Formats: sequence, C-alpha cells, structure tokens
Amino acid sequence: MSVACKFERSILSHEEYETIRLTHHPAIYDVEVAELEAMRPRLRQMRAKERTVSRHKQRESRGKAEPRGASFPGTAAHASERKQVFAAALKRVNTELKRQHNLAARTAHVEAARKALALHRAADFATRPAAGPTASDGMASKPSERRRKIIAGAKIGRISQATKVAQAVRDARGA
Repeated sequence: MSVACKFERSILSHEEYETIRLTHHPAIYDVEVAELEAMRPRLRQMRAKERTVSRHKQRESRGKAEPRGASFPGTAAHASERKQVFAAALKRVNTELKRQHNLAARTAHVEAARKALALHRAADFATRPAAGPTASDGMASKPSERRRKIIAGAKIGRISQATKVAQAVRDARGA
C-alpha cells in the first residue's frame, strides 16, 4: 500500500524524513549509487527498529508482554505505519540500485559487442606482412628420376583396335 508524502512527513522526525525524501521519484535519480548503497543498511536498521517496537506493542495489547521502559517516544504510536514507510523506502532504493546495475551491465555489453564487431570487421581486411629478404635462394626443384615415355599418336588405341579386328576374324570363321 502506498503512503502519501504528507502522511510520511507527519509520522517521521525531520532527520528520518530527509532520508526518506531522497528515495522518492524525482530525487532518487539524482542520488549516486554509492550513497544509495550507504542508505540501504540505514533504512534496514530503521525498519527493524520499528518492526521490533510494533511487535512489542502488539504483544502488550494482547497481554503477552510487559511494557518496555517508562515510556516510548511519541513515534511509537504509529510503529506499524512507520515500519511500512521504511519498508517502502527500502523497496524503492533496492529497485533503483537494481535498475542502475542493469543499466551498467547493458552498457558494458553494448560496448563489448561494438568492440567485438570492430575486431570482426578488421579481421576481414587482414594484411599479411611482406616476406622480406631471405637468407638463401630458397627451395630448389628436384628433377624427376622417372623415365618419360612418349607415345606416338598412331599407337594410341592400337591395342583396342587389334582386339576388335581379332574378334571380327573369329566371328567370320564361325559363320
């Protein structure tokens, strides 16, 4: 349940309200992340204190606990409402810290993606360095040791032609 700022001001002391005021909509965006981190334990402590007072007041009203101390401060009358105010402020701070964290992570991912894209594009145009001067003439070709056979054009296909002729002679003899 949301609580009006005017009601918050009425149940909180001036110092507490100044802490809570920084957690509301326009002001929370101007607060640095380190200051929000420092504000978080302070709000948790305030919420815990009010929760303790509220629970003790409930136990007193049911007759299960003895009254604590001679008197409570004037703020003890609205302990549960004050606890809700601190819990809502803590929730706003946590949400803003999470938003800031996600924004920083997204920014880092975008920068990394741009860098990777630049590297990928640069790899497409890779230039190889020149070989430069060498120590010797390099490798020498070694001539083949196999004998080169040159076949005359007239001899190509003579075996297959001889086979055809022989087969024709055999076929003619049998008929």
